[in-house]
Amino acid sequence: MLFRFVVAASLFVSPLFAQKAETPAEPAAAVAAAVPPTVEAFASLPFVERAELSPDGKYIAGIFGMRGEQNIAILPLANDATDPVVLTLPEETQPGRVRWVNNDNIIVSITGLLPVESSRWYISRLLAVNRPSGKFTKLLWDLKGQNGADVLWVPNDGSNHVLVAAQGSIYSNTPEFWPTIYRVDVTNGRSRNEVIGRSGVLDWGADNLGQVRIGIGYDDSSLTSRLIYRPSGEGQFKQVDKVSHKRDDVLTVPFLFLPGGDNALVMRDNDNGRASIFEVDLATQQTVKTIFEPKVGEVDGVVTSDDGKLLGAYTTDKNTPVVWFDPVLDNVQANLNKTIPNSRVNIESMNADRTKMLVRIDSAESPGTLYFFDTNVGVLQKVALVNEKLGSKKLSPVKLVQYRARDGLEIEAVLTTPKGRAAKNLPFIVMPHGGPWGHDGLDYDYWAQFLASRGYVVLQPNFRGSTGYGTEFIEKGKGQMGFAMQDDITDGVKWAVDQGIADAKRVCIVGASYGGYAAMWGIAKDPDLYRCAISISGVAALRREVNDFGNSIRGNLYKQQWQEMTPDFNAVSPINAIAKIKTPLMLIHGKRDVTVDHVQSVKMHNAMTKADKVVEFVSLPLADHYFTRQADRVTLLAAMEGFLAKHNPAD
Repeated sequence: MLFRFVVAASLFVSPLFAQKAETPAEPAAAVAAAVPPTVEAFASLPFVERAELSPDGKYIAGIFGMRGEQNIAILPLANDATDPVVLTLPEETQPGRVRWVNNDNIIVSITGLLPVESSRWYISRLLAVNRPSGKFTKLLWDLKGQNGADVLWVPNDGSNHVLVAAQGSIYSNTPEFWPTIYRVDVTNGRSRNEVIGRSGVLDWGADNLGQVRIGIGYDDSSLTSRLIYRPSGEGQFKQVDKVSHKRDDVLTVPFLFLPGGDNALVMRDNDNGRASIFEVDLATQQTVKTIFEPKVGEVDGVVTSDDGKLLGAYTTDKNTPVVWFDPVLDNVQANLNKTIPNSRVNIESMNADRTKMLVRIDSAESPGTLYFFDTNVGVLQKVALVNEKLGSKKLSPVKLVQYRARDGLEIEAVLTTPKGRAAKNLPFIVMPHGGPWGHDGLDYDYWAQFLASRGYVVLQPNFRGSTGYGTEFIEKGKGQMGFAMQDDITDGVKWAVDQGIADAKRVCIVGASYGGYAAMWGIAKDPDLYRCAISISGVAALRREVNDFGNSIRGNLYKQQWQEMTPDFNAVSPINAIAKIKTPLMLIHGKRDVTVDHVQSVKMHNAMTKADKVVEFVSLPLADHYFTRQADRVTLLAAMEGFLAKHNPAD
């Protein structure tokens, strides 16, 4: 059957989350003449991110935009009058995954870059929040180690105990350095040892019954990893695999243990270098059979249930972004797609018996709407607009395009063109993604949509080294940071000019994180191509701090991976190429950025100023790497708009 919409009132009522009625669609003539949405509208925080439905389907937990800031919260659905439970995170921390333990308790991991001795380290910890009381409990915070939030297992029977692996020391010459597995009561924080840490083993894995089955050992001096395994929750572990990262070998690490034996499911490359799903015998390391190989693209993630079933897989195929192996979910997805054509329908979370779901309906042209769906009723009930100020109206059109780099490599990119304008000879912005191991796709991007609303065409190229196109495409980025990776971005600009889309005299480059580096390096490497550049949280000096490794246990491995990206960091660091820069540069950086140090932009600004170059620096005292505060997003977008209007005005 086809499902019905219920678009009446929201399923909950709270002054913290008040929703306005949706604005009716305007006539076509009015749209063409309409004033674009305000900076504040685009900067509005999403209603919720990483939303999780409780096991009984009565509550939502996630990271909610509340009064201009992101907070962890639990909200009731339907007619439950329970007040929301809100947890404000400590300053200079970032939330990780939010998970339900049972209907009354959630756990959430947090990470911060904190001073430890003479350096700054990434420190992770775990919090539990009790829904009925609203109280939170620190879990294993008395331990003195670096990582204390590796959740291996949560129960599916309503009990209060979880398995967590945590370090007890920061000193690698002590036994406590190696993570011990604890069984922790989330209601009071009490714990007991489940598996004592063992030398060299940094990570552990458990099956859906809460039995610890694998450990992953790592040696940063030799850059080797090993897999230890046991067939049940008791007995001795045995080494079953060992690889060298110097050769880019990869361990066969399971994401799901199959019942009744040694078999498990793993995600690894197939013969064509595309991530796929296989069943393997862990004891012998032999492949049993292929479970799933996408016809187009590769596997980008999996969906499993707490009772140990593989439900589906996400892919990089734009036409089939999710494949459900569960027939009921496959039928639900098919009917939802049929009911709501020309939109992306994503089942974001499900309750324990998979009869109740959170469904997000959006597109690259709209932030979308969150719905609650009960399979027993067959009705989509509106929860909230993802962005209340923008509503669900379509913004600027977005599509995927392909072009050839100068060496013939095909590059895919996302093209956003101003609504109501022909894509011809328009002011142009190229916006490379961060990472560099990442990729842009047909997701809603508030930066791209904001810039398009101001009259700019936006191109987001997935340059060589980007994920989503197989291992061979990633490998093509090795040794090419600052070289062919940057040329791919330049070639995207030239393609847009050749196609008549971009005005060659009105081109700017904008990017964040690695994209910020690419923006700065772009105006140094190709100084005559751009009228201006904006670097947001960008890296100016490609040395150790290219990404502050925070004294990571895998520091040598991460350094090796970065060193493989370019033969000479100094030669491709923007801060060493100030003399080549001709065009104005804006730097935007938050002081609470725990991913790229704020000092990167400070040093670049000082060097540009000393060389008498045109530079502006917007330093935000409370902003983090992702601009999770609404006020910081407003400042960010307003600064971008003003700088572009000055140096590359739109029509």
